[in-house]
Amino acid sequence: MDERLEILKKYNFWGDNKIPVGYFRTEYTDKIYSFSGKNRLIKVLVGQRRVGKSYILRQLAMKLIESGVDSKNILFINCELSEFGFIKNHQDLDALIKLFRKEFNPQGRIYIFLDEVQNIESWEVAINSYSQDYVDEYEVFISGSNSKMLSGELATLLSGRYICFEIFPFSFAEYVGITGKEHNKQSYEDYMASGGLPELFALPEPELKRNYISAVKDTVLLRDIIQRYTIRDAKLLEDIFVYLVNNASNLLSIANITNFLKSSGRKTSYDTVAAYIGYIEDTYLVHRVEKYNIKGKETIAGNCKYYINDLSFHNYLYQGFGYGAGYLLENLVYIELLRNGFDAYVGSIKGKEVDFIAIKGDRTIYIQATLMLIDKQTIEREYSALEEIDDNYEKYVVSLDANQLFSREGIRHIQAWNLTEILK
Repeated sequence: MDERLEILKKYNFWGDNKIPVGYFRTEYTDKIYSFSGKNRLIKVLVGQRRVGKSYILRQLAMKLIESGVDSKNILFINCELSEFGFIKNHQDLDALIKLFRKEFNPQGRIYIFLDEVQNIESWEVAINSYSQDYVDEYEVFISGSNSKMLSGELATLLSGRYICFEIFPFSFAEYVGITGKEHNKQSYEDYMASGGLPELFALPEPELKRNYISAVKDTVLLRDIIQRYTIRDAKLLEDIFVYLVNNASNLLSIANITNFLKSSGRKTSYDTVAAYIGYIEDTYLVHRVEKYNIKGKETIAGNCKYYINDLSFHNYLYQGFGYGAGYLLENLVYIELLRNGFDAYVGSIKGKEVDFIAIKGDRTIYIQATLMLIDKQTIEREYSALEEIDDNYEKYVVSLDANQLFSREGIRHIQAWNLTEILK
């Protein structure tokens, strides 16, 4: 038998195969599944490496089988596994799919899952061909870990025939679900001190978790940036990433970062730093947040903020740099806004900063995030910036206070572990 078929049989849901599907992330699978069977759009899952895209793809395949789809109508290929290293380009992929069809002769719609598809040269040629085949019926699901290839370039590569789903690390609700903890302040603080990468929860010891997070970081920097862009100064790239992690929630500029690196004895330039930060953003390790003039209703060029995609990079690798829990909370609030489909900006009004202006469709929310509302000075600082905004959009102060606090001038207090309730 063709060796390629043996490899396929090992990694597919055929026969008695027990393929691990992990903790079910129904918020993603239900949403993606709702688009299945109704169109020829390519379903694209994007996000940082190790956030669980592979598991979600497998969960979708399982969901299709449970809904009545014959398992022999589902082809799953993990392009990151060395055993699939023979798939170098779109011709190899096409040949493998034809081999699968010849062997099993599936009837009706065929579901193709390609995990980490960017590892195949000119993958889009095959994907476009199968998704638009008007004789045979295919539905294609793909995942990737580089936002430049799978967002900025995606419209060109797939001619607009796709729908994109961004996958994030575990939310607090998922953290509670997988750990069995209570939905309360203590659990949220535990979540904030850990991270949300799914495989962390299979590792019992802190040292193993630290090694795992370090390996994730190294893999992303090496495979998704250094090798792709032929980076010559790998140490500079990592130094910039460390700087962004340890300055998350601070207003930064490329010029500031460049000057800091030069003052530390590094030989670099503004253009190099800007390019390296762009590459790091493309891998979803960090997110850039623009500053927005609330009164003038326009973005402000220059300074911006960066937030890390998962707090594990801080908690397990760089926690000795003295940044407080307030920064961690602000970072989690930002990621939760993205997870719920909001675009977020840093607000500025009359010389005061509003942590987040969150926009989704015709809904706008203003949010201040602070660790604790412990005294009158803190309360005044957090509420007064929101009070300067004279529109009628929702306004919230998010904190870790154990007790629900008062509303003031229409500004509501929300405990961080209940934030998702107001974002739905």
